[in-house]
Amino acid sequence: MLGPGKYDDVCTTARQMAGAEVALVVIINGKQGSGFSMQGDAHALLGHLDVAELLEHVALTLRQDLDHGGNPHGL
Repeated sequence: MLGPGKYDDVCTTARQMAGAEVALVVIINGKQGSGFSMQGDAHALLGHLDVAELLEHVALTLRQDLDHGGNPHGL
């Protein structure tokens, strides 16, 4: 589904503060429940970013951190 996510305002803030073309924010148990928002220039979204590959990398990194008894990225 395209259009604003339930945390679009948070995503906008993160994207602007980072000066990023694209931002993806995942919220777990937030004020509006759990959800995500992704935004950016349509060309950037389709041409420069493989979202599934990015999320697979994040999942792999989290699993590796947890397997080694680490604290995954400040969690």
